[in-house]
Amino acid sequence: MGCWRFSANATNVPFKRVYHGPVIQNMDAGNSHVCGLVTQNNNSLKCWQWPRFDSSKVTNLSSIAVGENFVCGLSESSGKVTCSGGDTGVVGKEPGGAHSAIAAGFRHACAISIDGSLDCWGDVDQKPQGKFVDLALGENRSCALRDNRTVACWGQNNFRIPKRFEGTFFVAIVAKRSVFCGIVYSNFSLVCWGAKFFDTNAEVFENVLPGPCRSNCPCGILLGSATLCSSGMSICTSCSPRTPTSSPTGTTKSSGWSKKMVAFLVVGCVGCSSLLLVFCFFIYWHCKGKGGRVHDSGRLDESGTGSASPKKRLSHVISLGNGSHLEEYSLQVLLEATNNFSEDKKIGTGSFGSVYHATLQEGKEVAIKRAENSPHSPSNATRRQEDKDSAFVNELESLSRLHHKNLVRLLGFYEDANERILVYEYMNNGSLNEHLHKLHTSTLMSWAVRIKVALDAARGIEYLHQYATPPIIHRDIKSSNILLDSKWTAKVSDFGLSLMGPEDEESHLSLLAAGTVGYMDPEYYRLQMLTTKSDVYSFGVVLLEILSGHKAIHKNENGVPRNVVDFMVPYINQDELHRVLDPRVPPPTPYEIEAVAYVGYLAADCVRLEGRDRPTMTEVANYLEKALAVCLAKPSMSRSTTNTSDE
Repeated sequence: MGCWRFSANATNVPFKRVYHGPVIQNMDAGNSHVCGLVTQNNNSLKCWQWPRFDSSKVTNLSSIAVGENFVCGLSESSGKVTCSGGDTGVVGKEPGGAHSAIAAGFRHACAISIDGSLDCWGDVDQKPQGKFVDLALGENRSCALRDNRTVACWGQNNFRIPKRFEGTFFVAIVAKRSVFCGIVYSNFSLVCWGAKFFDTNAEVFENVLPGPCRSNCPCGILLGSATLCSSGMSICTSCSPRTPTSSPTGTTKSSGWSKKMVAFLVVGCVGCSSLLLVFCFFIYWHCKGKGGRVHDSGRLDESGTGSASPKKRLSHVISLGNGSHLEEYSLQVLLEATNNFSEDKKIGTGSFGSVYHATLQEGKEVAIKRAENSPHSPSNATRRQEDKDSAFVNELESLSRLHHKNLVRLLGFYEDANERILVYEYMNNGSLNEHLHKLHTSTLMSWAVRIKVALDAARGIEYLHQYATPPIIHRDIKSSNILLDSKWTAKVSDFGLSLMGPEDEESHLSLLAAGTVGYMDPEYYRLQMLTTKSDVYSFGVVLLEILSGHKAIHKNENGVPRNVVDFMVPYINQDELHRVLDPRVPPPTPYEIEAVAYVGYLAADCVRLEGRDRPTMTEVANYLEKALAVCLAKPSMSRSTTNTSDE
């Protein structure tokens, strides 16, 4: 390891090698001292430029922070804070408990507890409240990165983060003396504050690497970072802080007490579980005796229901009752509303039949989806009818128990031996597909509106994955299944191929691939592995459609079929998205460019080949919310200081 000592005018930079030995990690420097951890020596502390300080006895640390005349570290096993040195205002004043991160200022230090709260000691003003993930401490001033990626600052002379950065999302922050800097999440630019020079020159660099490029990220990738790295590599997100293990040492008495506590807890849990089972059985018997019914179809892959024929499943669903929010229509009412299902009322097709626009007697506009028999050979007729019955039951099972503003609402149904009919709310403005690929004029000819539509749809899919019980995998996310109501709110439709999904990111195996060509997850198609990340891939294709105006499968200038993923992603990775944006939409303004690029990075991450490298739908929705906030930012705000909405 070598060091340089800069002169006042930065012209004299002599180099001196100060260390040559085993690997050093977690280095940190104060104003005068440099320290690191020697990995081959039990992570022992070693310091330079500190002649009167003996660091050799400090071992087993996981991270360190160096101040003016002190150094603090976290115990590798317990997360306990330990400080050494000559600053009595810090050394000996350490907080108790386990911590996950630590930082040092000139005469003070702070650490983040494992629950995200902040502990500070030494010469420091009152600290902020909340949950935090990163720290940057200077001279008598401090900043901390909240868990929502915004920054809070405090310290001498009422130090605060500049107003133009309030609400800005950061990847990481650092500090030295009076200067604080951070990497902006949306464009990886480096901005600084704390000195007067930065009042008018906040952006220092563009495209700063917030971490090393790696080929494998066990805890996920940083959104958009693939554009900063070479092919196949990305910057990893930090893993959630590990809860430190308790110290292995302890008295015999405490060990015996732990065994007693364990025994007590086991007996208590067994007793409570037994009582709970008796209580549940009583409730079940009571409801059954009074004719009460719970309207929940349960998992499709449970034994007894998942393997049942569509007719048995349908009978099961109907027998459970349709609930107070679903109406069981008569066939006569539906025939009158559709003029006997005439062609002039037909507005499209779904997963199991045709869709008709109708007006009921009370004047309510509805969309009616009817399963239809197709003229196929007798050998295929039974199988096709079972497929349609299965799609019908899927929609009825799914939508009868789902309520979200971004899911098309099921109003009612009709079922008999020959008919399967579902009645939905009518979506006045058609599908996203029509506005992207068929209509010459559309309200969707602005980037803000398109991002808003994408956000609406993402929230609907997020609800299916995260809040439905059990989670639901749609399996057919595409632009034609995203519908727009009279207020241009986007809603996800057509649950005919949906499945009650496995819990905890497990996957369905050995399922025949279903969906639409151009939108299907390659991992699902090739390996028959279905998870919620399959929907994420399909939604990524929709985002690429929104950006480019191209269909999922379209013809290039030579008339050769081309996949929008293969076409768009290379341009995104090369930061040339502007060359392939939909020419029908006016070019993004300076205040929209950042948001559109952000959506491009997000789309590229959604269509990664391996599901584990894709974001979740919750992350997708949050990213789109940030992009929309940037897109709608006031013109007076600069690109690097654009405020985004809080999560």
